[in-house]
Amino acid sequence: MTWALRAENLGKSFTLHLQGGLRLPVLEDVSLTVAPGECVALAGPSGAGKSTLMRCLYGNYGAETGRLLIRHAGEELDLAAADARIVRDVRRDTLGYVSQFLRVIPRVSSRDVVAQPLMERGATRHEALARADSLLTRLNLPKPLHALPPATFSGGEQQRVNLARGFAPGYPVLLLDEPTASLDAMNREVVISLIAEAKAAGTAIIGIFHDTEVRDRVADRLFAVAPIAEAA
Repeated sequence: MTWALRAENLGKSFTLHLQGGLRLPVLEDVSLTVAPGECVALAGPSGAGKSTLMRCLYGNYGAETGRLLIRHAGEELDLAAADARIVRDVRRDTLGYVSQFLRVIPRVSSRDVVAQPLMERGATRHEALARADSLLTRLNLPKPLHALPPATFSGGEQQRVNLARGFAPGYPVLLLDEPTASLDAMNREVVISLIAEAKAAGTAIIGIFHDTEVRDRVADRLFAVAPIAEAA
């Protein structure tokens, strides 16, 4: 199987220092392979570790065991063991992440928030802003808001900026954490279309979708994340 991202025997626990150093295992021996053009939805009950796995895949949480293999710049590398410079390069060119919340940048316009990752990859400012405006318009963000910082936007408006920023570069691998949670029905349809187009272009997508209708329409298969007690 041709793969874009592969997790092998990932493990992650947390140490609760305010609870006498209690160790809380969350992930154990998690193995997952995702192919180009495939959307895999993480499934499991609340607290099973879906968000923890997503953050491990992006490198926000360091995995304690296992490997996280990704194809980057024509090479296969272990993101779990890579240094910070390599992780930064992978995030710029290969691995995108749409979290549940937009990290609001003070005084930076919405169109500049969306354009930034494109310019970091070498696009001209004109090209990047044109792409940003196109996506923001498609996601039904009113034109007057494109030039405004998103700090005072509603949750749904901020999420649309967040989605435009995530889809704009066309990453080979894209992580989506509840991408439609704050959206109305019209904008959910837009996101479903963006996911379909990304898959058709060869993007490997891993997502958490609590909206089962959206999940069933975009996911090629489910990957069950079980609590450690159930997995034992």
